[in-house]
Formats: sequence, C-alpha cells, structure tokens
Amino acid sequence: MIRPQEIMRQRDSMNTIVNLTSVFEGLASMKIAQTKNQVLQSQKFFQELWEIYSQIRVDSIFRFGRTGSETAVNKQLYIAITSEGGFSGDIDQNLINWMLENYDPAKQDIIVIGHHGATQLTQAGVSYKKYFSLPSKDQNINVQPLIHEVRGYKSTTVFYQTYTSLMVQDVKRIELSTAVQQQARHAHAADEEISEATYIFEPSTYDVIVHLERSMLQIALGQVILDSKLAQYASRFRAMTASNERADELYSDLNVKYHRAKRASNDERLKEMINGLKAAGKMQ
Repeated sequence: MIRPQEIMRQRDSMNTIVNLTSVFEGLASMKIAQTKNQVLQSQKFFQELWEIYSQIRVDSIFRFGRTGSETAVNKQLYIAITSEGGFSGDIDQNLINWMLENYDPAKQDIIVIGHHGATQLTQAGVSYKKYFSLPSKDQNINVQPLIHEVRGYKSTTVFYQTYTSLMVQDVKRIELSTAVQQQARHAHAADEEISEATYIFEPSTYDVIVHLERSMLQIALGQVILDSKLAQYASRFRAMTASNERADELYSDLNVKYHRAKRASNDERLKEMINGLKAAGKMQ
C-alpha cells in the first residue's frame, strides 16, 4: 500500500500543474483578445491605403511593389507559417503535410516561419530556402525581409493557420495577391481620381504606386501572420483547458486516495494499539 505521505506529494504536484495550466489558459485568452484588436486596427489602416491606391494607380495590374528593373524568378514561392514551439497540437504538422502534397522542388521554393515548422521540414528531409522566427510581438511586425523575397517571385502562396472559433482552428492557403484583393473588398470605393493633372507626385506617380503596393503587401502578410498567431493562441488555450481539466480530475482522485490511505493508516495504528493493549492485559 502506498503511504499517505507519498500520495500527498503526488497530490501537491498535481495541484501545481492545475495552477500552472490555469495561468497559461488565462494568458492565452488575454493574447487572443489583444490580437483580435490588432487585426481590426491593421484592417482599418489597409482600407485607408487602398482608397488612395485605387484613386491613383494607372492600370489594374498589381505588381507586388516590383520596380521596372526587377525580374521575377520563374518559380512559385511557398510560405509556411507555423508556431515557434511544440505546444500547438497537431495543427503545424497538418499544415506542413498539406503543403508538401503538391510540393515540387523544381517548381517551388519554401520559406518557413516558426521553428516548429522548420524542424518538421528537416525531419521530412525537405530543404527550405530561408527560415524566419515567428515574431514574438503582435504589434509592428517587421515583414520587410519577407516582402523582399516575395518580390523575387511571380506568385506566392501562403500556408497558414486560421482562427475559426475559440475551440476550432483550421489550416488554409491563399495566394498573396488574393489576400490583398480580399482586404480591398472591405475598403470604400474611391470618390475621385487622383492624377498628375491635379496633384504633384515625388519622385513620380509610378514610384508612389510601388510604395503603396509594398505597404499593402506588408499589411496583408502581417494580417496572415496575425491570423496564424491568433489560431495558435486559441490552440494553446484549448490545450491548456484540456490539461487543466485533466489535472483537476487527477488532483481530485489523488485527494480521495490520500484521505482513504490516511484513514487506513490510522485504522491500522489503532488496531496495533488495541492488539498491544490486549497483549499487555494477557501478560498481567
């Protein structure tokens, strides 16, 4: 029989796990609320840029902020956005497996964001062009290095995690140009056309358009990263909730076992005392 002291130590350890998972659950919930607010602010800023861009662009072609001197590689770029650690359940693995279903190293290059995804690609024997750490902050995400890579390809597909609800997360893929267009749908239609006849552009109209396209690409890509982080926070919240519930159940079971063992130990001591008294009485 396990001694009550040993069960008590196990119970106290489980109580520590209950408290820790509760803290992590609360932190994940707070991060979800903060990230949602950041997404809304980013969408508003994008809409303002799109309204200006739609008024001054000279044609309907979106050039990803490339200048006339830049040529694009005749390959497709895959960007996989995963978590930095291994506490995201199986969603990272699902994303990587889905991306690799149609991956051809002769046709696509891979850039991975997040250490967990990089590790999984290495384990699968798949090489990637570059690796970036997942931004630790949810504000002022610097995606300039990514934009520099994107401008070198004719098309870019982003594989990312998406937040459906607090208990449901999914993986998606989207063409980066489509991501810009989807953001633009929420913007208001231009009220007037901005042209060189009424405005002065420095250094030129084309340079202003290129700058706006790069800015909108930056926001669209930042939005996808925020969406992935939101899904990761929700996945972590779900994992911590399940762990907290399980740890609480184990704590309750150990608490019952402790009191039973303690009662049994007390009963055994009482029996020993009674038997000792009986033996002493017979000796007299």
